[in-house]
Amino acid sequence: MFPFLRWFVPAVLPAVLLAVGVYRSDDEREPIWLVSLVFLLGGLFAGVAFLIEAKAAAWTGLDIRASVSGEAGSLLFLYAVVAPVREAAKVSAAWAAFRTRHFDEPYDGLVYASAAAVGFAAIENAIMLRTHPTGGIWLARAALAFPAHLFFACAWGYALGRSRQLKTPGTLFPVTWVGSVAAHGLYVHFVYGRGPGALVAAVPLLIAMAVVAWIAGRDLRNRSNGDGPVSSVPGSSDRLARISFLPLDARSQPPSLRAVREALRRSEQPVKYRWIAYGALVTLGAMLVGLLASILFGNWANVDFSLVDEHQVSTTAPVALLGAGLLAAFPVSGFLVARASNARTLLEPALATALALVATLLVLGLAAPIALVFALAFSPIAWGLACAGAWVGRTEKT
Repeated sequence: MFPFLRWFVPAVLPAVLLAVGVYRSDDEREPIWLVSLVFLLGGLFAGVAFLIEAKAAAWTGLDIRASVSGEAGSLLFLYAVVAPVREAAKVSAAWAAFRTRHFDEPYDGLVYASAAAVGFAAIENAIMLRTHPTGGIWLARAALAFPAHLFFACAWGYALGRSRQLKTPGTLFPVTWVGSVAAHGLYVHFVYGRGPGALVAAVPLLIAMAVVAWIAGRDLRNRSNGDGPVSSVPGSSDRLARISFLPLDARSQPPSLRAVREALRRSEQPVKYRWIAYGALVTLGAMLVGLLASILFGNWANVDFSLVDEHQVSTTAPVALLGAGLLAAFPVSGFLVARASNARTLLEPALATALALVATLLVLGLAAPIALVFALAFSPIAWGLACAGAWVGRTEKT
């Protein structure tokens, strides 16, 4: 009885709870039978996707594990078969609901996409835990699967919700779907393709996807409610005013997607190319300072950086420390560039950060190809943090 419960309960119970949470998050509740159908179809198409992957693995001899197919072979199999097939399966599960009359407001895109993703994750976890009846690492992987699939689906679910509102297909859905495939491939590579220690690398990726999913849900909810202002907890701004050094308009509430898009566009002023170059140098300098600060703190705390082994979770703390130092540098550099350039938009800081990241990736590609994969995973996170710092430091229009 216990072996059955070990794979059944962690796979089914969180899936049902998440599905109920998704259903209840919609102010205008969708038909429960339709949400349940999408949930079941997500599980059904998960089985189809895994069957396709098994056939492709037998035909090509490739595997998602880098230890079996090598770094290049593993990534090739992930991005040619695994990630696109899995995201296509979730889209297929939700597509029938998207074609019904019940899909009548933008937020419904997230509801049905999430239901399909949770159903997919339930079957994936059931198969995985039944195949590996022992080992706590597999329970950890199962715990990461639910939010991962949910966040990846929220990206293209947002696009479908926007398409419903605009009543035009547009290019947003294919772009967000490709982005979901890219993030999904990196997630599978870190969680299943490498040693247990690589699980640490998946956590910042999931946090970034969670922020994207939250912003997307917030934007669609506002659009479903007539694109009104974002509601906030009464008194929260006043409490923050007493403890924060930020200007009131910057801290009262997070910016909307529309505000961020406007800030990333070219304003009436010409682009300050000089500050893009300077900003790239500032970003690179901040990265070195953050890395040096992490090393100095590690030496002070007697952290042995030579013990890092991706096959041992307990040895990944030094890598997490170095990564935290590097990521902390980006909001600081974005803030400094925005303030120094007197920028009214995020364009110059965003381009400066992108230029610094491209230079870093080129160096890593030549010096340490294995590290390039991890750098690619964290680059969007770093860019987003730099834009967040620039948003706080930018000059408001008068």
